[in-house]
Amino acid sequence: MDITYYGHSCFGIELNGKYLLFDPFITPNELAKGIDPAAIKADYILISHGHEDHIADAVSIANRTGAKVICAFEIHQWLNKNGVINTHPMNIGGKWKFNFGSVKCVYAAHSSSLPDGNYGGSPMGFVIESIKSSFYFAGDTALTYDMKLIGDYRTIDFAFLPIGDNYTMGVDNAIIAADFINCRQIIGMHHDTFESIKIDKDDAAKKFSLAGLELIIFNIGENKTIGHLQE
Repeated sequence: MDITYYGHSCFGIELNGKYLLFDPFITPNELAKGIDPAAIKADYILISHGHEDHIADAVSIANRTGAKVICAFEIHQWLNKNGVINTHPMNIGGKWKFNFGSVKCVYAAHSSSLPDGNYGGSPMGFVIESIKSSFYFAGDTALTYDMKLIGDYRTIDFAFLPIGDNYTMGVDNAIIAADFINCRQIIGMHHDTFESIKIDKDDAAKKFSLAGLELIIFNIGENKTIGHLQE
């Protein structure tokens, strides 16, 4: 399974012949100047919540690619008003089967407003399950005990967890979250983009290693096939 990092919390994942794009925030990101949003492909766009640093390029990429956008109901309404009509609204606790696998929407402890100030609905994380692998994209969230439900009832091969602190959980709480979801392979996100979420990556990796976990941190623009998930 190939994963490409476009900066902040934006990842592209090829799964069962479809390309999933998560939380597209490229154009306003100073660290992602080397990424051309017009070159990013997408069959599906998954948006965890409405903040600009997760939705900034959603309209332009959705309109160019025709991708179906999976998001909260309120974001779906906002996208429709902004010309994006190929949407699939969901909410926490809901599950839907798509042609790449299923999406389960899970709780994320955060806030959500849209770029124009309107309410963005409930922030969400996504559990993606397919015949090839299952993974968890946490979105922006604090550590919550609800994460244990994911680990108790699902097999998670790898997970995207925020580690930048300040707006989300930091490294120490992400280690606890990894234990809750029973996942050893963690991809770090939502770090370094702004001054308030800069981290010491070497120290973070050491902390994860001491806990018996693997922390994977991508460089922007980097593509990786994650460990045992090679096809």
